[in-house]
Amino acid sequence: MNSLVQRFSTTGPAAEMRRARQALGEEEDGADVMSFGNLASGVPKFNIPAVPDPSAFLRLHTDDFADPSCRIKIKHGTTTLAFRFRGGVIVAVDSRATAGSYIASGTVKKVIEINPYLLGTMAGGAADCQYWETYLGIQCRLHELRNRERISVAAASKYLSNLVYSYKGMGLSMGTMICGWDKTGPAVYYVDSDGTRLKGDLFSVGSGSTFAYGVLDQGYRWDLTDEEAQELGRRSIYAAGHRDAFSGNTINLYHVQEDGWKFIGNYDVSKMHYEGPEGRGGYGYDIRVEGKTSANPQPA
Repeated sequence: MNSLVQRFSTTGPAAEMRRARQALGEEEDGADVMSFGNLASGVPKFNIPAVPDPSAFLRLHTDDFADPSCRIKIKHGTTTLAFRFRGGVIVAVDSRATAGSYIASGTVKKVIEINPYLLGTMAGGAADCQYWETYLGIQCRLHELRNRERISVAAASKYLSNLVYSYKGMGLSMGTMICGWDKTGPAVYYVDSDGTRLKGDLFSVGSGSTFAYGVLDQGYRWDLTDEEAQELGRRSIYAAGHRDAFSGNTINLYHVQEDGWKFIGNYDVSKMHYEGPEGRGGYGYDIRVEGKTSANPQPA
């Protein structure tokens, strides 16, 4: 009864909101159904800035390579990785969010749990990745209801690629990996905001990816055991967190298997340096060589 009164009342906050929407020419249907703006209507729509060419306007004010004095300098930093092996897919990420040289947060969850069998990673703009991968989760569920079977990893990544391609040049910043297990087995796809979509066995994205790749390339093989694969993921993100100023704080580790994904654990990068997982020995160079070189003799 109260909801009916609020809907048809000519006074109060709800009426004020209706009048504001009418003044802006917005539609009301589905506006309060979901927390994703106008996603309830099925097609996401955005208000474009009132300039002749939004893409040129964005480049003018954010391209710090062409113009170092531009007003907005978009700088991103992170490290994410995913690789597949005979036991499934390992997904490992750090938890640091940066705004330029400022560390905005150390507890960011950079793995988006799309459904019980699909994971997505975040690199680039946190808002872009969270919004579009959440929207992808809605579409994956609708696919499941329509077709009475789970969406494949290939189809989910293709849907996201097509979606972001339609906004190419409008300022999206995404470098994500869609990982999961379907009828074909474990699969990993890289998708970015230009619409690029690549299938592979091993990817790392972010400012610390060069450090992570150094560890991954040395330790990766298809027949890794589950424990070896998890250790490789941990060590790779640790290397990036230790060497890259824009990555760090903690490591979040996931393992995708035939029966779905599993969260393995959260590991502090500093603790990994000095103690390692479960106190089995630190990853740090200075810890591993202590007492074994003349420059670093064993303490008396």
